Amino acid sequence: MQGNAPTPDGQVADAVTGNWVDTHAPAFTRPYLRLSRADRPIGTWLLLIPCWWGLALAILSDGQPRLGDLWIAIGCALGAFLMRGAGCTWNDITDREYDAQVERTRSRPIPSGHVSVRQAAGWMILQCLLALAILLSFNQAAIAMGVLSLLPVAVYPFAKRFTWWPQVFLGLAFNWGALLAWTAHSGTLGWPAVILYLSGIAWTLFYDTIYAHQDAEDDELVGIKSTARLFGTDTAKWLKYFLAITVGLMGLAIIDAGVPNASIGALAVALGGPWAMGWHMMWQLRGLDIEDNSKLLKLFHSNRDTGLIPLIFLCVALLL
Repeated sequence: MQGNAPTPDGQVADAVTGNWVDTHAPAFTRPYLRLSRADRPIGTWLLLIPCWWGLALAILSDGQPRLGDLWIAIGCALGAFLMRGAGCTWNDITDREYDAQVERTRSRPIPSGHVSVRQAAGWMILQCLLALAILLSFNQAAIAMGVLSLLPVAVYPFAKRFTWWPQVFLGLAFNWGALLAWTAHSGTLGWPAVILYLSGIAWTLFYDTIYAHQDAEDDELVGIKSTARLFGTDTAKWLKYFLAITVGLMGLAIIDAGVPNASIGALAVALGGPWAMGWHMMWQLRGLDIEDNSKLLKLFHSNRDTGLIPLIFLCVALLL
């Protein structure tokens, strides 16, 4: 498939019409904000939510909320925006030749010619430096966790070239915040955070398989691997497995974290989170149609709410 001419104003094909980048951002910033997917905030949410899970679970575990936790929550939000942007920029640099051959991605800033590779690299470095400034405000253990997060971020764009399971590598990168935020609060990494991290990876497999079905035909033509192509018409069955693993592991993480210090009532409320999350994921499964790209995108976007559901339960549990 050959690339199309750039769109007149540089809009990206799969961005929401009338988004703030296209309508309000200064013209010279738009190509860079589009590189960072600032016109599509769902990715920032999916990177941020595991951070907030990890922070809430750490507080539930030791029962010692502190004023500094507010900065951890804010810092994670700012860092998620910046590192999601840096990761997407890196992804677009490495995938520029593939993106030019795929209908949904050929309008992105690099393949459409609105940003050069050198400019994109400079933008990526700037975002990383700003994120580093935030990271340095955390404790030393959390700083180390943040530096280690660069490894899965760096590897992910190449995963689709050598494995049918690139969504696992995305999960490794996108859920790292659960480990980092737990460590930022507690000063050390604990098993509940690791179990929560694994739960998040299963959740990523769930939502990104749905997302990847949008590109399955083009991916087959250009040789890109994905779980969507691997599962094909069996996708719904596999998504049920990922749902069960997500809910089961999150429940185990909450029990492991809450048993030492949390009250029975707080633990019961917290465990309602993965239960309610599972029902939301079941709702997605009932609406799944792998041939309907508009529905696939809507289901993918609904995962912001999926992830916020257990966070709400955890926050209520902290008040008990």
